[in-house]
Amino acid sequence: MFCITNNIFSILVCICLTQIGFAQQKVVIKPPSNIKSVVFSPLRVNEYAPIIKLGTSFQLSFDDLDAQQTQYRYKIEHYDYNWESSNLNSTEFLNGFNDDLIRDFENSFNTLKDYTHYSVRIPNENMSIKISGNYIISVLDEDDVVVFSKPFIVYNPLVDVGVSTHRNRDISTINTKHNVQFIINYPNLPINNPSNEIKVAVYQNNDWNTVKKNIKPLFVRGTQLLYKYNSNVNFWAGNEFLFFDTKQIRNATNNVYRTELKDIFNTYLYSDEMRLNRPYTLNPDINGNFLLRTVDNDDVQLEGDYSLIHFNLLATQKLEAQAIYVYGNFNDWQLSDENKMTYNTKTKSYQTQLLLKQGFYNYKFVSVGKDGVVHHHTIDGSHYQTENNYTVIAYYRPFGSRYDQVIGIGNGNSESLRN
Repeated sequence: MFCITNNIFSILVCICLTQIGFAQQKVVIKPPSNIKSVVFSPLRVNEYAPIIKLGTSFQLSFDDLDAQQTQYRYKIEHYDYNWESSNLNSTEFLNGFNDDLIRDFENSFNTLKDYTHYSVRIPNENMSIKISGNYIISVLDEDDVVVFSKPFIVYNPLVDVGVSTHRNRDISTINTKHNVQFIINYPNLPINNPSNEIKVAVYQNNDWNTVKKNIKPLFVRGTQLLYKYNSNVNFWAGNEFLFFDTKQIRNATNNVYRTELKDIFNTYLYSDEMRLNRPYTLNPDINGNFLLRTVDNDDVQLEGDYSLIHFNLLATQKLEAQAIYVYGNFNDWQLSDENKMTYNTKTKSYQTQLLLKQGFYNYKFVSVGKDGVVHHHTIDGSHYQTENNYTVIAYYRPFGSRYDQVIGIGNGNSESLRN
């Protein structure tokens, strides 16, 4: 969150909101270098975000490049609105066990890079989720040490959430920011103090780092909460994501200019240029997500191969006091040494290499200053024409309740801006 304020009170508010946004990432443990291709989503076509309706199925899958058929377990924990432990007993939010073995695993077949593929589907005969809320799923090794964890949200649709996107009302950023407005309708929910009992979280493209929270309604009208013209719900529009496709790993395809076979496949992408001062260009994307796929074999889960992807971002000079990252859902929007780029003075470019499974990938370049805040617009620019998806999560905690329910979600897309 980028905050520019004119008084001390506003500065303190911005700092507080930023810390709350980072709280979600603090409970997430990044996977080690041997764990790749972590996919966690509902079992529906074109659904990438781990936001699941209560009672529906979802799946966690990943590859272990050690290929030793390590026995992993998983556990699920319930969290509150601020991603702190809700302190509920597992029997209050789960049916069955609160942790279990991952029994579905198999070694890869006919690939240069060996790995073991794991998957678990929930609900299953040993575990199902009883209530809505924020959750963390963790994968543990044979010594009960957490290997990695991922956040997800389970909702029970008790209210309707209508979302619309607009160009920013501030004339100075009307061409670079989006404003999100929404209405929560609760005709059948007994809410006595909506300003205190209802909380919301707003995400851009389901990126955990973009969350905006602690937003109060501008109006309360009957059984409606209206959130309009709130400066806390302005987002940098950013730019369309870049992409590459390695479904045919042996050949140069979309945005791939060369492929080499060494110990494993090496895929060299065309060099990217900074788009900060360039005009907007339509480039349809899937908003930072990725899709594992291959045309070389029948089963990408076991026969999809890995390639070392070489990224190259042209820059006439090194950007001081800023770290540059390749960024997207391929690593759950995390910032790590692996996707951090280094500046090459000879080629005058930022470079990095990522080991990724065959598929279609969206990515962009972001900068991170000393404050740790992710800036989406300093490398690729920001244009109001950019197509983004905005998700509003509605939470409910009535007086006396011990946990935050998720009672509705709403989605809006900036492809149809309303002003």
